[in-house]
Amino acid sequence: MTKMKGILIFDHLNDVLFTKCDKPFAQHIQKLAKLQGLITDYKNIENIDIKPSPNIIMQLFSPIVTSQYVMASQFGNTYTSMKCQDGTNMVFDDFMGYTFIYISMEDIEYMKRALGICVSIVRHVCGPDIALLKSSREKVNLVSSLINAWVKLQKYEQSILTEAVEQLSVNADLASSVLKVLRDASDSLKSQSDFNNVHVLILVRQKFLSLYSSKNAHDLCASDILLMVLLCWVVNGKAKHEELDIQQSDSEEEDIVLPDNSLSREDEAIPFGGKLSNPTSEDITNLFRGSRESSVSEGLCAINTNGLYSQLFILGSDEGYTANAVHIHELWENINLVTIIEVTNFATSSGLYDSFYYSNIINGLQLQRDIDELRPAFDNLDISIKKTLDGIKKNRGSINNDVDMCQRRFQVKWEFIRKKYMDLLKSRDPESILQIESNTSSFTDTMKELFRLTCLDGNFLKLGIDVLNTTSRLVRQKLNDFSDFLKVKALKNFTLGSRTSLTINKYLEEFPGLVHFIYIDRTTHRLIAPTLDFTSPETLTLTRKKIWNMVAQSRKHLQEGHLSVMWKDTTFNYAYFLWFEDSSRSPLKCKVYLNHTMKNFPVPGILCGDYYRKMAETCFPKISLNKTRIYELYCVHLGLATSSCVLEHSRRLAATIWEVTGVLSNPADII
Repeated sequence: MTKMKGILIFDHLNDVLFTKCDKPFAQHIQKLAKLQGLITDYKNIENIDIKPSPNIIMQLFSPIVTSQYVMASQFGNTYTSMKCQDGTNMVFDDFMGYTFIYISMEDIEYMKRALGICVSIVRHVCGPDIALLKSSREKVNLVSSLINAWVKLQKYEQSILTEAVEQLSVNADLASSVLKVLRDASDSLKSQSDFNNVHVLILVRQKFLSLYSSKNAHDLCASDILLMVLLCWVVNGKAKHEELDIQQSDSEEEDIVLPDNSLSREDEAIPFGGKLSNPTSEDITNLFRGSRESSVSEGLCAINTNGLYSQLFILGSDEGYTANAVHIHELWENINLVTIIEVTNFATSSGLYDSFYYSNIINGLQLQRDIDELRPAFDNLDISIKKTLDGIKKNRGSINNDVDMCQRRFQVKWEFIRKKYMDLLKSRDPESILQIESNTSSFTDTMKELFRLTCLDGNFLKLGIDVLNTTSRLVRQKLNDFSDFLKVKALKNFTLGSRTSLTINKYLEEFPGLVHFIYIDRTTHRLIAPTLDFTSPETLTLTRKKIWNMVAQSRKHLQEGHLSVMWKDTTFNYAYFLWFEDSSRSPLKCKVYLNHTMKNFPVPGILCGDYYRKMAETCFPKISLNKTRIYELYCVHLGLATSSCVLEHSRRLAATIWEVTGVLSNPADII
């Protein structure tokens, strides 16, 4: 059978929100539809323009999507993957009650990671409101382009492969100069506009040069920076010139993106007035009849003016999420200035995100009629909604009339539902659940509208455009003398082939037989590794395939609970180590048997969830994460190197890498 691949996203009604597939997948769907009598008159299946209808996809996949939904709602135990007799694999994931499916004949572990990346990208682009994919073609195309970027770059970039930020290695004087330029840019933006919390960073190709964050801005996660790397690759036009597909191996098949824009909207406004403070039963009825859909979904498109690309993203981690306007200016080819501006306060954006999250949990518990577990979920939802409303009130001076009206509707609807929940928890009468469920849909719609108005309003992208353009020109002017140097450094950060000038090359001469290494500080997710240079004789035999296979094998061992492993093939000796240190740099020994506890971990990495943070929490539950440091090291030696030599080199490398990173580290006991 011809290899095919496709990613599908379904809502709880089995409607198709997103389809990304290649030509063989589209042809296969057409064949199945013809066999089952779903279509009678259709084009030649070899026609390259064939696109599967969302209605046909829904009918074909409804049984399995429904089964997945029942497994989740009734048993809390969903499928993770399926293997068909013809070799086709299906991998499943879930986010905010939406079902994600990846169909392919690829390796299941790769498919799980790829689908997890899709979920992560959708979360960043749409936030918790996945239904945006049904109303915004621009959002659909952005998600598809970012998936393409990841698929392409993870084949060639060590940073995307290992999901860590690769630091561009420059001397201390240049690093200080660049940081000063970014600080001045941030100060300029804050002084000439209403921008409060700002991040300004420079990416050179896929490498990180520098970041400056204003005083009160929330921390920018490493996963956010990796997302910016993907976005810059898309914005710089690489997606237009590179061959793209969602498959791990190279393919010439066409990639088809099929959005479903069948969302209907009611534009009729509901009248509101002073009655909101003391609503009558008639007011409540009108409120739950359905809230007005604002025009905000039409303002979600990115802005691209004077070389400045702007887009809205939800950034952050499980500790909290922020709504941001991201502005990208390509200073020179492959050198990008990225400005990230928080568009609403943390309480509002994080509170709304959590409200969606706990609403989804409660919906599942209600389907299971699990009233005992409903109380903590309800309390968390109540706290999240209070946090949201408090955040909007604190930002009252800058909100518009639409936000104010929507917030009032949202508050009244919640008070009505909240009262019903309180009655349910007291009486434990299942009939109360039916009353709640009959009003939940309208409440959720209002929450979506409030989220779009406060976090994803396209008007945010228009704010301060002139100031942003002026600041970009000033940054370009101040860094002009370094531009050529940075371009060269991006191509060859440092290699094992040139051992003349940089500290990294000089000290690597003390490791005879060392062919390649990847060192990652998993506390900050910063990566140090030589550039893979396949033009030099020394690295001619070191194929990318072997390095990538080493990472894949190491991850498999890690998921089995092995924190250190060594093996060899006919050419090389491979070693992998993951270890922990406390705040005083003393080694920490994990005494937990990890094999069984790691089943619910995300895949190793940070884009699908911080695997290493989860591991630290599991291994050292009594130690604060702020006092735990995590490190990862991959080493490749010539096959003649002995195990004792590899171990000794690995220890010395871990102890002396600070000469490159500038961060002092004591020798670690990595075995």
